[in-house]
This record gives sequence, structure tokens and C-alpha cells, in this order.
Amino acid sequence: MLREPPIAHTNSVARYTCGQGHAFNYLEEVVAYMRPAHRLRLAVNLANGSTLGGLALAAAGRSRLTAAPGGLTVAHQVRLPMRSDTFCVGNVILTRLHPDGLAPDGRLFAHESRHATQYACCGGLVMLPLYGLAAALSWALTGNTGSLNVFERRAGLADGGYPGPRLRPAVRRALRR
Repeated sequence: MLREPPIAHTNSVARYTCGQGHAFNYLEEVVAYMRPAHRLRLAVNLANGSTLGGLALAAAGRSRLTAAPGGLTVAHQVRLPMRSDTFCVGNVILTRLHPDGLAPDGRLFAHESRHATQYACCGGLVMLPLYGLAAALSWALTGNTGSLNVFERRAGLADGGYPGPRLRPAVRRALRR
């Protein structure tokens, strides 16, 4: 007999803190109700080590872990020096925000979920230097690390809170010549 899924795919987040003793049953239930694409992303990001890297950062930041839709884990109230309030490593979304500040049906969550898929497509932690190069190029051309960054554009600039691309005046002048 099928039971209701522990996580609705729209707007609820099941709270789970490490050490409560029901990790394996919980994980089985969560995975059973995931879309096949999300199961694949979870498996690839576990295999390529990016999710483990995200969990290590979450532990270093003494954050509170919660399970979220799509096989993602959200590490709330991360106490690490970060340039933005929220970022993703593997299937782990790290955020300084309170648990109520990152709604699973919100645009920022969708943006970070797309980054989790990018980790799977890029082979895991290899994405970090690729992202750094894309951010540096975007900054050189626009003065903003996200506007022309291919990873941010593919994840949705507006959903991530980035402005649209606007080239620096010197770059515009050079292109006119």
C-alpha cells in the first residue's frame, strides 16, 4: 500500500537533522517519490563527490540540514565567509538564510536546483574552476560576476537575483571600433 510522500514536490520541506536515527528509512522514502531525473542527479553528484563536498562545507559552517524536494539538501544558517547569501555545491544548497527564507517553490530555490544539475553535467567539483573562469570573464566584461557567466545564465539570472548583462563602457567602446 502506497503512503503519502514525505516531501510534497511543491512547497513543503521535511525537516531532518543529522543524528535523529532514521536516516536510511527517511532516505528510502524520499528517493522513492523523486522524479527519475532527480534520482539520476542525486546519484551522479554522490558519485562525483560534489555532494560530499557540499556536506563537508555544511558541517564546517555548523549549519542545520533539511531535506528538500528534488533530492536536494539545504544547509541553513551557514556560518562561513560567503560572497552571496546562497550557493550550491553538488546537491547541497548552502545558505545564510533562516529556514523560512528559502522556499522550495521559490525562484531562488529553482535557480540553485539548476546549479545542482550543472554539477552533475560538469563532472562534480570540476565545476568550481569552470565557474570561477566564467565569473572572472563576466566581471571583466560587465563588472558583475553573474551577468555574462554561462552557469548563472543557464540557471536563470533573474531567479538568482542577478542583473541583466550590461557591458562596461570601455568594452562597449572597444567593440564599436
